[in-house]
Amino acid sequence: MPRSPLHTPLMGWYDDNARDLPWRDPAATSWAVMVSEFMLQQTPVARVLPVYEAWIRRWPTPADLAAAPSGEAVRAWGRLGYPRRALRLHASATVITAEHGGQVPADPAVLRGLPGVGDYTAAAIAAFAYGRRAVVLDTNIRRVFARAMSAREFPPPGSPSKAERAEAEQLLPNSDIDAAHWSVAVMELGALVCSASDPACPTCPIAEQCAWLLAGRPAYDGPPRRGQTYAGTDRQCRGRILGLVREADGPVSLNRIDLVWPDTRQRERCLASLVEDGLLAPAGQAAYALPD
Repeated sequence: MPRSPLHTPLMGWYDDNARDLPWRDPAATSWAVMVSEFMLQQTPVARVLPVYEAWIRRWPTPADLAAAPSGEAVRAWGRLGYPRRALRLHASATVITAEHGGQVPADPAVLRGLPGVGDYTAAAIAAFAYGRRAVVLDTNIRRVFARAMSAREFPPPGSPSKAERAEAEQLLPNSDIDAAHWSVAVMELGALVCSASDPACPTCPIAEQCAWLLAGRPAYDGPPRRGQTYAGTDRQCRGRILGLVREADGPVSLNRIDLVWPDTRQRERCLASLVEDGLLAPAGQAAYALPD
């Protein structure tokens, strides 16, 4: 039975409005859910879908990915951004294959021991792959809870606080199946209706109970929220260098790399950081390639 008056309207709305996404298909494997969670970190669904579908066709199990060179994972990651996620997913596949019989663990505590798996990802895999009761707190869910429960436009910057986790735990239905249903419903509401920049309050299924809307939608007055700058950053420079090497058939000479970014110091710094992160490797004299 629902414990909160928010449960029934929100979960009913999800049943009628949820996007048809491949990792939500009842036939999707736990590995497919895990891949989607890695790819969806800070990346829109529209960009993830084609890469995800190609990835699952090529590496339908953790063992399939573990058997491939890590550089191929980086290549297949394409332009999703934050390519260290590809290396961490490859490393997780290797651990799953070697230590867990090729099966993605269901226990959040065990999941958190895998490379690249933090509190959110562990909870999301447990909930969405195995239907377990787990506190799932991504950006969308935190925003919905801040508005609906605390009359704040946005949650505090940074990682979820103990108070946020306690509130989320209180709102979580008791049963495993209802808890997983609730978590994905809140996440979808944050993505489709309770968005960051233009919330569609008139169409919200919990509008009559939303503290923020009832308070007149007060503007955020907390610590400054960091903007997402990209142009001219090290991240853009790294992306240019990695993109050149990723799309080449073999090692790329330093002379070619020099052409992709005009600032010598920044380019050299970013090239060194790509090597340090394991995304590129020296290949002969003054050349670089994806790792083996």
